[in-house]
Amino acid sequence: MELSPILAILLSVGLVTTPAVPAAPVVGLRSLLVGSPSSGAFPTFQWPLPGTPPVVRRFDPPPQPWLPGHRGVDLAAAAGMPVVAAGDGVVTFAGAVAGRPVLTVTHAAGLRTTYEPVHSDVEVGTPVRAGVPVGRLRAGHPGCRAPACLHWGLRRGDIYLDPLALLGRGPVRLLPLDGAPR
Repeated sequence: MELSPILAILLSVGLVTTPAVPAAPVVGLRSLLVGSPSSGAFPTFQWPLPGTPPVVRRFDPPPQPWLPGHRGVDLAAAAGMPVVAAGDGVVTFAGAVAGRPVLTVTHAAGLRTTYEPVHSDVEVGTPVRAGVPVGRLRAGHPGCRAPACLHWGLRRGDIYLDPLALLGRGPVRLLPLDGAPR
């Protein structure tokens, strides 16, 4: 059974830890994701590249924020491939980071997706819908074993999350009922 993208996000950020979560708080969690419990709609996300691109490097966060790790996933594709917004949001950054072109889209509930290396077609402040092209993939992502890879990242505040969780494909970590590590 595949988890819904929303449940996967909640599990990955620790908002849901046991199957015994009462129904009332779930409505509150829904409002964190969509802004209003009465809206009745969950945000939807999709692959940031056409089709289902191969994942050539998975999310591998470091044990401490200051240590090296892989804070996103690398998706193989051809250079020049269109990159699309994974979800509805607003472009909040389009520029170079460490000499590489990066694009950031901010979504509901403080989620931000990043796309690198991407030659941007949109300006900061532009609202985008899921599936709308936001740029073109460039070759040369360091550490990618394919000729071109999109490094796709996800953050909520300062916390890096597995972007595959947006698609219901991230790893699931179950915690004991008392929340204590074993």
